[in-house]
Amino acid sequence: MKHRIIALAALVGLFSSSCGTDRDAGKTAEKQNAAAQELTPAEYVNPLIGASTSTGKAGIYHGLGKTFPGATTPYGLVQVSPNTITGGDNGSGYSYEHTSIEGFAFTQMSGIGWYGDLGNFLVTPTTGTLHTARGKEGVAGSGYRSGYSKKEEKAAAGYYAATLTDYNIKAEMTAAPHSGMLRFTFPENKKSRIQIDLARRVGGTSTRQYVQVVDNHTIKGWMKCTPDGGGWGNGDGHADYTVYFYAQFSKPFKKLGAWKADIPKNWTRKREDIESDRYQERVAKAAILDSVTTLEGDHLGVFAEYETRKDDPILFKSGISFVSMDGAEKNLQKEISGWDFDGLHKQAVGLWNNALSAMNVSGGSDEDKHIFYTALYHTMIDPRMFADVDGSFTGGDGKIHQSNDYTRRTIFSGWDVFRSQFPLQTLINPKLVNDMVHSLLSLADERKKPYLERWEMLNAYSGCMIGNPALSVIADANSKGIARFDKEKALKYAVQTSNEFGNGERGFTVEPFGISNTLEYAYTEWCTSALAKSLGKSDIAKVFEKRGQSYRNIFDKTKGWFRPKDKAGNWQPWPAEGRMQDGYGCVESNPYQQGWFVPQDIPGMVTLMGGSEKVATDLTTFFDKVPENMMWNGYYNHANEPVHHVPFLFNCVGKPWLTQKWTREICRRAYHNSVEGLVGNEDVGQMSAWYVLAASGLYQVCPGKNRFEITSPVFEKVTLRLDPAYAKGKDFTIIAHENSPKNVYIQSAKLNGKAHNQCYLDYNDIAAGGTLELTMGPQPNQKFRK
Repeated sequence: MKHRIIALAALVGLFSSSCGTDRDAGKTAEKQNAAAQELTPAEYVNPLIGASTSTGKAGIYHGLGKTFPGATTPYGLVQVSPNTITGGDNGSGYSYEHTSIEGFAFTQMSGIGWYGDLGNFLVTPTTGTLHTARGKEGVAGSGYRSGYSKKEEKAAAGYYAATLTDYNIKAEMTAAPHSGMLRFTFPENKKSRIQIDLARRVGGTSTRQYVQVVDNHTIKGWMKCTPDGGGWGNGDGHADYTVYFYAQFSKPFKKLGAWKADIPKNWTRKREDIESDRYQERVAKAAILDSVTTLEGDHLGVFAEYETRKDDPILFKSGISFVSMDGAEKNLQKEISGWDFDGLHKQAVGLWNNALSAMNVSGGSDEDKHIFYTALYHTMIDPRMFADVDGSFTGGDGKIHQSNDYTRRTIFSGWDVFRSQFPLQTLINPKLVNDMVHSLLSLADERKKPYLERWEMLNAYSGCMIGNPALSVIADANSKGIARFDKEKALKYAVQTSNEFGNGERGFTVEPFGISNTLEYAYTEWCTSALAKSLGKSDIAKVFEKRGQSYRNIFDKTKGWFRPKDKAGNWQPWPAEGRMQDGYGCVESNPYQQGWFVPQDIPGMVTLMGGSEKVATDLTTFFDKVPENMMWNGYYNHANEPVHHVPFLFNCVGKPWLTQKWTREICRRAYHNSVEGLVGNEDVGQMSAWYVLAASGLYQVCPGKNRFEITSPVFEKVTLRLDPAYAKGKDFTIIAHENSPKNVYIQSAKLNGKAHNQCYLDYNDIAAGGTLELTMGPQPNQKFRK
């Protein structure tokens, strides 16, 4: 089922007579195409793409996209979104196949597994009997959750709406960068209310809460979230943060009620605990306090009760801060001074149109545009701003800091996003790249850590996944000349990080994940070398250049592939499945998939593997055996990151037409304008960034080297808006003449009017501005192969 946002103008001509002439039909088609072109970028966005955690439909425990459909702004601190589940491996808090909504939270994560986190400050409009527990899905009246109408669910850039059928309440929401607003339209009822579960958290629970009544329409408070309450990695991700709020109701309340659950001190409060019946029974039997002015406890909720008439609107807004209650108040006052919901919604759409205009596409189908602009939208959620409107933020040392020369950011899904998300941002948003590097360097200073974190979340050194991806981002920014951070400090941390987590003098890494770690460390050790070399540190560069060749130490010539070693340097036993064995020295992959990752030295890798022709043949098998739907599989597995660069390796072995063929196939088969439109986790922008780049006709295999591969664009024209503070040019345009679903092969190319016979570009060619013209055809031109 597809959920498409369609402008009324796009319907012109749909009801004209089927008896018209071919010319009439052509004119109708032209009108429809013209109407489609009139849509703004934000109108193409469908936030429901990927909004499913279903493991059944994915065929693997990782599930599908795991995006959230709620309202947010570009890289905003606040995301006001529906939550359908607490617990399980449901990082976004929402999954389309669920039949009820618990409420609407003000913070969310996008496209992640590992049980997730955030989902704080859950607001639910209800009527009738007060419920203090969320209840069970499918059991009406068991809690405050409600069924909702799928037909009336709407999701768009900066807006979400749903009708809660148990209460006959329409809920709408929109957002500003640090704050959000909800509009509830109530039925006639003497016991209507807005209730807030302060304990709620996606992957567990907040462990301490506080609320204070400021006046008869304002409350403020905080929610403390620690590893003891589960969250990121069910506590193993070390997330430890406090969410502060300053919230107001449009209709004054006579009194504010509360509930307080008695949770025994000896009970643990991880994910599996708060999901248990005994825990929920305690919450359901919480003491209800008729009126409070201040309250602090371990499991609290509050509610404002009203008598409503039919279609009575009550609005609710809140500023959110990770610094203080005063910060939350300042955020709200700066961004949402009144109660103009529609005006705030319009403002959010304006922010999205401005952000999404960093790229403009024409040609392709209406479906392609929905997929493209939604993918671009998903790349603009993280890394989100972490500072308040005045630039203040809570540092890794727990102290309040002020950021004057950069925006403090958080949620760096390093292992995923160094591959496509950050290379994309270097083109369209280089300031964001610098902000993230500043943030990681400052965090290491504040935490007094000798190394840079690989997966940062709200100041936590979570240690999630493998490798040293921050070094990739640093080296890439430096190579492209867009670095605006302390390079000497960056090098210091790069060296320390590589020494702390790397192949070192031994030249390989042992289990777990001996193949994955050895290959990824070799790449980031090369990144350290490249950074050192650019700074004139030849002694450091020499050491890490050698380590960048460590991948050779685990290549077994007798097997013709990479193989893990034990501590003594002996080969681990070769499995019966060979390089197809999942988990054999690899994380979330098999050796066949992981073994292609030597981006820093592709010629060396190809030589080890037997030369270009043998590699091209092996790559062809790797792709030919992929299932039509491209769901999780043992060959080219687009659902997970380790293989994302592999389609572009055909460019490097003299067969670029196969890169052109397969990137178009992946764009067609792995991305759709539907809830199941992503074959794997969105992973904080990575899955979508791959599409944005590939559909544009470009891809960077090795961040840190300025080579961008050229491939077959989905669109006839793609324009990238360049940042004049970082690039010489105003924009860079890719034009694909005669492009179509059949004409996927590049026949010839021109760069700024001159013949271009290479299947790649230098970053500086892009940053200088100009035009790459491709002429497309239905058959490969094997002379276009350099």
